[in-house]
Amino acid sequence: MSTNLEPIPITSQKHDPAWKHCQMFKNGERVQLRCIYCGKIFKGGGIHRIKEHLAGHKGNAATCLRVPSDVRVLMQESLDGVVVKKRKKQKIAEEITNVNQLSTETNAFSDQVDANPGVLMIERPDAVEPSSSLLVNREGTSNVSGERRKRGKGKSSASEGNALGFPLVELGARRVNNNVHMAIGRFLFDIGATLDAVNSVYFQPMVDAIISGGNGTLMPSRNDLQGWILKKTVEEVKSDNEKVIASWVRTGCSILVNQWNIRTGRILLNFLVYCPEGTVFLKSIDASSVINSPDALYELLKQVVEEVGFKHVLQVITNCEEQYIVAGRRLAETFPTLYWTPCAAHCVDLILEDFAKLEWINTTIEQARSITRFIYNHSVVLNMVRRYTFGNDIVELAATRSATNFTTLTRMVDLRNNLQAMVTSQEWVDCPYSKKPGGLVMLDLVSNQSFWSSCVLIVQLTNPLLRVLRMVGSKKRPAMGYVYAGMYRAKERIKKELVKRNDYMAYWNIIDHWWEQQWHHPLHAAGFYLNPRFFYSMEGDMPNEMLSGMLDCIEKLVPDVTVQDKISKEINSYKNAAGDFGRKMAVRARDTLLPAEWWSTYGGNCPNLARLAIRVLSQTCSTLGLKHNRIPFEKLHETRNCLEHQRLRDLIFVQCNLQLRQIGYDSKQQDSAQPISSESASNLEEWVMGTDTFLDDDTYPDWTTLETLSVIRASHDEMEELGAGFDDLEIFNRVKEGDDENGEDHC
Repeated sequence: MSTNLEPIPITSQKHDPAWKHCQMFKNGERVQLRCIYCGKIFKGGGIHRIKEHLAGHKGNAATCLRVPSDVRVLMQESLDGVVVKKRKKQKIAEEITNVNQLSTETNAFSDQVDANPGVLMIERPDAVEPSSSLLVNREGTSNVSGERRKRGKGKSSASEGNALGFPLVELGARRVNNNVHMAIGRFLFDIGATLDAVNSVYFQPMVDAIISGGNGTLMPSRNDLQGWILKKTVEEVKSDNEKVIASWVRTGCSILVNQWNIRTGRILLNFLVYCPEGTVFLKSIDASSVINSPDALYELLKQVVEEVGFKHVLQVITNCEEQYIVAGRRLAETFPTLYWTPCAAHCVDLILEDFAKLEWINTTIEQARSITRFIYNHSVVLNMVRRYTFGNDIVELAATRSATNFTTLTRMVDLRNNLQAMVTSQEWVDCPYSKKPGGLVMLDLVSNQSFWSSCVLIVQLTNPLLRVLRMVGSKKRPAMGYVYAGMYRAKERIKKELVKRNDYMAYWNIIDHWWEQQWHHPLHAAGFYLNPRFFYSMEGDMPNEMLSGMLDCIEKLVPDVTVQDKISKEINSYKNAAGDFGRKMAVRARDTLLPAEWWSTYGGNCPNLARLAIRVLSQTCSTLGLKHNRIPFEKLHETRNCLEHQRLRDLIFVQCNLQLRQIGYDSKQQDSAQPISSESASNLEEWVMGTDTFLDDDTYPDWTTLETLSVIRASHDEMEELGAGFDDLEIFNRVKEGDDENGEDHC
């Protein structure tokens, strides 16, 4: 019978250890196995039967008398492992059954809760009311910890002490599993990763992929990660970038030049390309030796423009230092169809920095800091503040250090009543920290009406500028069609607050000093002109500067004079709201559609003007993008090995592009900025840093006593708040202090 057996090779995909101790044959349509030691043939039972034969397990197969003792032991251990796995699977199946029963009960309870959506408020002092600007309705379970959860109405008790032996809380389709959270925490703590890693949009998919792999899934090795996985990810990122690059033909693009000064003293230039479809990272260059040379900067910028394709580029955005101005203007001469543009975010930040240097504003900021430093260095006080403010922090992180000064003052003004209620409460009187020097200073300031009046005025003067800063860094829409209107509103607000010309001109002059390049920039003027929401809200004629900027863009961005003439004629249709521009749908859509979308939808009768409008309105105004502390640029520029340099270059290419791809995912933003975390140290340090007295006193309760509270704040669309109507010619004309063009005092 054995003479009819046809040998079959055993492939590498067969991982069971018993395959090394048998041979496989085909007998007709049936597969049979033969022991290599005793020659016994098995017509059924598969590899498990062979393993029992070799291990000497009686019952299903005869024992092999010739198997070496070490092989017999190996097969016995393998069989024991199979038994353990079967028992685990049975136990898991039973646990899942129990959990499903629990989930059914929890879901039934959740259905009842969902009928009354809202914020699950914690017990609070009677005198305090929540700030409506900071609290919004929220569905689901409030994240209230410790004692407050116990004081609840037992709503979480149904999920505690379940069959798995750990707290299990239903959150929609997902569950909070403390064992899983601990495992993730130990991993992140061990490798020293930023805890912000959990906010990555790739974090949950990674966890889901591991779960779907099941028990026994092998994790990648270091060689895997820096080998085939990195290579494949580079290919994926390049493929995704190609889809973005393809849109440059229609929308055009902006080259962004990010300057980073790193700890080692190096100065890096990172080059990115923006369009509405997404921002693409190109490369990073060590510019330490050339940063002060306009000629060398020009050559770098010229090389990048040629790499991207000058026909696609509308502008190159850099900082506004002198060397960039010289290099940028020379670049615009070399490529007549593009502009050099100073970064709007950088300019606004410099304005805010100069505002903070004014004596009365600086004094108020220092007084406010004395409050926050005391609060954020004492856990008992911080817990009390969070109870009285319903989980709100009284400091607010912004994109820059200067902006953080004013966003924090805004937050404190919003929570003024809550803080005053706290320092006048019996709880505060009984608190030992109220008697300490910092507590006494805090009581004096929070009770001081003059201090709050100064804070309110500062907020009124700076909030419009903060809105411009958020606007130019917006993830929701390109800023080009809004930036001019945003700065107009900022100056208008300052004028209305201070009324007297001598008063408001002090602030206007600071704005004009840093914003001069922007006021004269044709792209910003054309963005205002081509935004239908603002264009049709103008009373009277469009200011001369707007029209001149628009005409300049036509001549520069459209080199074909025939097309220029066609655009000139089509502008009249736009002015008169003729054709599709005058449709009722088009009129309503002026305030609802993005400007570029509006032109794409209703500009069909003016194709040349519409094409130009879409390209202009699709641009950004700032270089804000990458987070400095996430990318190992130092390693890239310090390595001297060619192969390692190439690998690091690819790694940074992947990291930067994946990070840029996450822009716009705000689902976890409210959780990402903890004021006293090391990640927030740069911009918030002056607001939360402790004095030597705080740091050396071991009697203060430590951070582990802090209560974790969370509030979701309502997000605002900065562009929607710009409104309509632009009729203050003093703002458009930018008359400076001492000028007598209007022949009168503007009081």
